[in-house]
Amino acid sequence: MSETTAGNSELTSHYSAQVAGDLERNLKEQDRLQEEIEALQSQLTALQEDHTVLVNIQQALGVPAAPPQPAPEPETAPAPRKSRTAAGSGKGKQARATKSTASARKIGKKTPAPAPAPASTAPKLVDLVREHLAGQQEPRSAAEVATALQQQHPERDIKTKIVRLTLEGLVARNHAQRTKQGRSVFYTTPETAEPAPQGEPETSQSA
Repeated sequence: MSETTAGNSELTSHYSAQVAGDLERNLKEQDRLQEEIEALQSQLTALQEDHTVLVNIQQALGVPAAPPQPAPEPETAPAPRKSRTAAGSGKGKQARATKSTASARKIGKKTPAPAPAPASTAPKLVDLVREHLAGQQEPRSAAEVATALQQQHPERDIKTKIVRLTLEGLVARNHAQRTKQGRSVFYTTPETAEPAPQGEPETSQSA
């Protein structure tokens, strides 16, 4: 009886040590997957912010927005390798790994790519820039136009860089003219452009 009891105790200790090792590896694997999910979420957030900025610039230039492309399906994470443990421990690890993979897929599908902002009743930036130039008697720089529009529309986030792109778009469509004075660039509408100097009237020849 004593030999049987000793054998059972040794077997129990052996499996307890294996289960403890498997639990430790399982926790490390969970931590690794969690770090990967957080890194992917950070990349997705950065891409969404870049997408919003690009859409705003596209709208400022008056270019029609392209239809949104469907987001690619997230790749399925490979199943973790089975360890040499008892059948019950292996099944538990497989179930937890499958749950972690399903959670990662759920997070990827839960955060869709932002759709282009719907057209609002507020005037477009290109219209505001064109109207502002039309009301000026002298050429204005992109910074001056942006400052004036920010004062007129404090509820809108108007940046000088986007205003400059908008002005260049108007110049490309012949809705504005660009003049350069030294290193500074100024813009004006064709209607407010300074008229070309007229030549002196010819003197009549004496008979």
